[in-house]
Amino acid sequence: MRPRKIIACATVVEELRRIGISGDELRELDFGLHVNPEQLGKTLQAEIDAIPPGFDIVLGYGLCSNAVVGLSSSSNRLIIPRIDDCIALFLGSKDEYQRRLSEEPGTYFLTKGWIEAADHPYREFLRMSERYGSEKAMRVVKLMLANYRRMVLINTGNYHLDACREAARTMAEVLGLRYEEIPGSNRMLKMMLDGDWSREFVVAEPGESIELSHFLLVC
Repeated sequence: MRPRKIIACATVVEELRRIGISGDELRELDFGLHVNPEQLGKTLQAEIDAIPPGFDIVLGYGLCSNAVVGLSSSSNRLIIPRIDDCIALFLGSKDEYQRRLSEEPGTYFLTKGWIEAADHPYREFLRMSERYGSEKAMRVVKLMLANYRRMVLINTGNYHLDACREAARTMAEVLGLRYEEIPGSNRMLKMMLDGDWSREFVVAEPGESIELSHFLLVC
């Protein structure tokens, strides 16, 4: 397997460390960059450009609101999971993610890393409560979550979940969503560990750009 560098957001990096990917291979980016996909793309490109020749560059991201479209490396292969967002990584495949959503489209997924690092609706509720009061904050958050019915904690098996399970239950209760817990899978994460670049990954050769059409391929 070729030497690699992995660039990923905080929620993914934590899971990758747990399955055995060493810290010197990992470059962690702030989850808050997702708020501005254009800025996320620029940051990713700068990180890619800073890596010298001789590596496979693996992105621990999905399409992420098209943030990865246009990314390229002049001297290294660029590899990215062929998924819409990182929830599919935690469930093991794009197909499993789509199956779970088809069961109940109004699902808000959580993981331990998501609870700790992401800018989720409960964190937004707490921020707005301090500024505007809880009643007004709740009205705004209810509008944000109008299409959601349940909050699901994904158990990837990489952690003791007692603390974040309690946090997830509290979030669901406060936000008026049904709470559930489902098993996750390390399958795609282990493919990243092993360098198993199947059709579930986009592999862009040096000089080739990541395109939206790459994510439309049926695996």
